[in-house]
Amino acid sequence: MAETPKSLARRPEWPSSVSRPVATPLQPSVVYSSPDPTALDKQYAEGTGYTYAREGHPNATVLAQKIDMLEGVEGGIVNGSGMAAVSTVLFGLLKSGDHVIGADQLYGRTLRLMTQDLPRFGIETTLADPTDAASFEAAIRPNTRMMIVEVVSNPTIRIADMEGIAKIANERGILLMVDNTFTTPRGYRPFDHGADIVVHSVTKLLAGHADATLGYAVAKDPALNEAIYIANTTFGMTASPFDCWLAERGLQTFEIRYDRAEATATTLAEALADVKGVKRVFHPSRNDHPDHNRALQILGNRPGNMLSIEIEGGRAAADAMTRAAPELPFAPTLGDVGTTLSHPASSSHRALTPEARADLGISEGFFRISVGLEDPDMLIAEFTKAITESQKV
Repeated sequence: MAETPKSLARRPEWPSSVSRPVATPLQPSVVYSSPDPTALDKQYAEGTGYTYAREGHPNATVLAQKIDMLEGVEGGIVNGSGMAAVSTVLFGLLKSGDHVIGADQLYGRTLRLMTQDLPRFGIETTLADPTDAASFEAAIRPNTRMMIVEVVSNPTIRIADMEGIAKIANERGILLMVDNTFTTPRGYRPFDHGADIVVHSVTKLLAGHADATLGYAVAKDPALNEAIYIANTTFGMTASPFDCWLAERGLQTFEIRYDRAEATATTLAEALADVKGVKRVFHPSRNDHPDHNRALQILGNRPGNMLSIEIEGGRAAADAMTRAAPELPFAPTLGDVGTTLSHPASSSHRALTPEARADLGISEGFFRISVGLEDPDMLIAEFTKAITESQKV
């Protein structure tokens, strides 16, 4: 009697082995099979195992655990992007009638969320100066539920008064959410300084290779964390297993990458300050940085890899500078292994009016630089040439 043919649509059992892979396996499965309904009930009740990838998958777990370790916390949630991390916290923890105070120098899309989107859902918002804790205190209302701050502002590189803001938030029972993307846990650990919630755009320095789009959110209080997780799952802010796999691989070299880029950024900032055509250089290591003393207090010797410059000549000079440096990717991102150049007025902060950008110090000649792993002398030469060319228009 002939053997019944097997269907290629049926998947075989995964091969077992007494040894285990050294590299983290990629697990792209969307669904996971349980033995029976009772076992599935138990999984949901106990929060063990995996069922459907929107609710979690192994690669997200591995990545979250590594970032948890860096931040000194447990239970982190990986999201589909940095803005997904911000959004899942806000919509998971806030309700109509609540009030939020945000730093007036947040990332452009976070500012848009604060000023245009949250009010549509009945959530009141106020922007305050993060370098002055008193401005946050003055903005508090009876219904204030949360404060949102970046330690180092994007893209103006201002240093928030973290000690003062955290003290006010903690004394008044207001949740403090810190976007730690620029600083990373290598430079600053918010939970050690009074934060309640931390978010990251993992896309940037943590993943580090400009090939994975991810976010991360975590609260110190497990009850808050559960609410964030439910919002993340309900709104479908799911992280791709492949992107998680890429980011976890990138994290293996994170500390080495961060240290090298940080040292190069300090060298580049000093060199660019002497280039003709440069009006201002912003890097926390410089004595002329408006928040230099505060940077020393809260960041110590970790000024980071991000700096900003302002050149003479406005938009015409900005166009000329980027055209004169084709080897420096002009791209609205940061944290790649290579140095990237961003122009906030035409990218991250384009939604703001020229007047609002001017209030933040963002002119048409303002550039944000994410320093990568190139040789410092090479970068200095490339920027010097490009800036010199920009001044000829």
